[in-house]
Amino acid sequence: MSVRAEFDSWAADGRDRGMEERHWHTAKHALGRMPVEEGDTVLDLGCGSGYAARALREAKGAGRAYGLDGAPEMVRNARTYTDDPDVGYVVGDFQSLPFDDDSIDHAFSMEAFYYAPDPVGALEELRRVLRPGGTFYCAVNFFEENVHTHEWQDTISIDMTLWSYDQYREAFHEAGFHVAEQDTIPDRETEIPPAEAFPTDDWETREAMVERYREYGTLLTVGVVP
Repeated sequence: MSVRAEFDSWAADGRDRGMEERHWHTAKHALGRMPVEEGDTVLDLGCGSGYAARALREAKGAGRAYGLDGAPEMVRNARTYTDDPDVGYVVGDFQSLPFDDDSIDHAFSMEAFYYAPDPVGALEELRRVLRPGGTFYCAVNFFEENVHTHEWQDTISIDMTLWSYDQYREAFHEAGFHVAEQDTIPDRETEIPPAEAFPTDDWETREAMVERYREYGTLLTVGVVP
């Protein structure tokens, strides 16, 4: 199944809002770090319900916010969640962004970058559209060190790129970015039951769940265009 077909079905089932709720726990902290200034143009790659573009307009004062997704149904849903004329959602893919060279100030992606069929090529394309000094805040939960997410590949028919901290840094460098920052953002909002409640349907031990959410959390890699 293609990325488009997979996530069109998610959007049709209303799962875009569920993803937004789960991702927001750590996405809001990554978005809060972005050096967006009033009037900047921003881009969210793999926008899903479009929450990041809306947040960057509302909280950061971005002049124009775009969300791009490969699933038309996701884009259709996102458009219905805002009436802000300066927030726009487009269908597209990471390998061929529908933007001019040096036209975007800052970009963001949450739990979507690893779906790119050619991740380094996607980074090179993103570097093309970002202005000098522009940033890319790439946030993922599915990464090599976070062993508790590896099984996600078994639940989805799309090939996902499983990179380590170092591989993300190397790919950013290869694509021409300077890596300004890389760390993890813990999820402190997902409720973790007491030890006596385990095992649960999803977790054998409380320790594993604590490690997944509180220790590994979300990997954030920040690239800057020289």
